[in-house]
Amino acid sequence: MAKPARPGASKKKKGPTVGSGGQGRQALEGRGPTPKAEDRSWHVAGKRKAAQDRLEAARSRTGRGGAGGGRAAGGKPSGATSTSGGPRSAKKSGDAEILSGRNSVLEALRAKIPASTLYLAARVEMDDRVKEALGLATKRGIPVLEIMRPELDRLTGPDSVHQGIALSVPAYQYAHPLDLVEAASKRGQAPLIIALDGVTDPRNLGAIIRSTAAFGGHGVIVPQRRSVGVTAAAWKTSAGAAARTPVAMAPNLTQTLKQLKSEGLFILGLDGDGDVSLPELELADQPIVIVVGSEGKGLSRLVTETCDAIVSIPITAATESLNAGIAASVTLYEVARRRSLR
Repeated sequence: MAKPARPGASKKKKGPTVGSGGQGRQALEGRGPTPKAEDRSWHVAGKRKAAQDRLEAARSRTGRGGAGGGRAAGGKPSGATSTSGGPRSAKKSGDAEILSGRNSVLEALRAKIPASTLYLAARVEMDDRVKEALGLATKRGIPVLEIMRPELDRLTGPDSVHQGIALSVPAYQYAHPLDLVEAASKRGQAPLIIALDGVTDPRNLGAIIRSTAAFGGHGVIVPQRRSVGVTAAAWKTSAGAAARTPVAMAPNLTQTLKQLKSEGLFILGLDGDGDVSLPELELADQPIVIVVGSEGKGLSRLVTETCDAIVSIPITAATESLNAGIAASVTLYEVARRRSLR
């Protein structure tokens, strides 16, 4: 008597599979030889090769060995396309700002930034800066209010050193990132722009704005989210340079960098473990964007992948590190020095 089959058991007999042919042949053949490092777009060597190809293409368009400011005959950065599409509206920060300190207030008044009120502490020392600020405000019809120091302390904040003077200004008007490129083109210069990735300290932003102005930079780009904006603290740290150096806001920093890259600019990230040492940088005379990361996390992954090169600043002590403001200043100085030697 035959034994009944177990419920759910397969009735098929084991044996050779008929007609299998070469179904597994492709898996056995493998994927072929591993591509060279420079042929992999995500590899450091691949990024370096792509940047070198873009550099040679830019130099060939200028018709000389140097970069020639990285410009084509039309006055725009080499490789640039007309993407302006007419005037772009600037973005505003949220609320009005109170600028404090004699240099910051005086520079803002000299730059004719719209202001609603000039505040002076009672019995303030009338040095040349205060006198000039008072004269400029009176000439422009800006109301001048003399208030007691405790009230001025409350107005400017507990951590502010107002030096007896403050200025109420409307929300900061941010430029569009492409406006910085166009401004450099009108001046016949290769764009030199600083972009911040996750920098949240307003004092670092103020220091970077000041260094950008000092070394011939054309502006600073800040992301719309998770980044510091132009606040009163940034104004004060910049010692008035924020009145002369435009700051642009990027809704998405990675996409903005890609757009600037398509405009012919080279994107250089700063990182202690960079593959290019700052003294060996060959792109200094080209249109460039220098991206500075936060002190704690550095550059974000997406921004790092967008960069043409990651640049490191050589320092003698392995335990030392530079904050965002100092790192940007050192890099700007080296770029300005190399450009002056062209």
